[in-house]
Amino acid sequence: MGQDSAGASPMSSRSSQAYEDLRDLLLAGRFPPNTRLTEAELTDMLEVSRGTVRAVLVRLVQEGYLTSEPNVGVRTRFISIPEALAILEARETLESALAEKAAERATDEELDELVEVCDEMSASEYVESEAVYSRLNRRFHQLIRDSARQPILTTFADSLVYPLVMRQYRDLTHTSPRQMARIEHRAILSALQTRNTDAAAAAMRHHTASARRSLLKSVQSDRDDPVE
Repeated sequence: MGQDSAGASPMSSRSSQAYEDLRDLLLAGRFPPNTRLTEAELTDMLEVSRGTVRAVLVRLVQEGYLTSEPNVGVRTRFISIPEALAILEARETLESALAEKAAERATDEELDELVEVCDEMSASEYVESEAVYSRLNRRFHQLIRDSARQPILTTFADSLVYPLVMRQYRDLTHTSPRQMARIEHRAILSALQTRNTDAAAAAMRHHTASARRSLLKSVQSDRDDPVE
């Protein structure tokens, strides 16, 4: 048993890296929704064995990033508009609850790190790429989740595959990040710094609700467009 455990580490490391690589490709939009993925294709792409690819696919299916059906295979997930709206609404509730807990439990060091991230986002908003800003934005929200020290809420939030919703439905005709996002981040940070739990929850809910409002506006706009 000891030999098996020792031998499993390198494979576990390769599997973890393959998982991260494929997940990044999915979130980057490398595969359109409802695209069939084959083990042969992914083996070449990720440069790992078929066994490793199979394990990665199982994990991504379990986490909701992919779907698997008998006689159909594994496909990238297509998220319907009603499902996307439900995911975004659930995110608002979970993220606001996490912000409330973070206002109670964040350490001074964690608050200082949030200040640094906000400062970097302000600098990157106009002079750096969207990818840089997006990375910092993810860091901002992850820091708040970590500061909340509420693993159950965090697990639920992580299960929502929110990034897939944004990848599928984001309106690419609009400049990213939103102009108000920087102000909203500062409002959340201020509430955390003053340990105002109600304000932290409200500021986070307002911030995260922007995605659902944008999707609803886009859906309404499509319905109002005349059919040619």
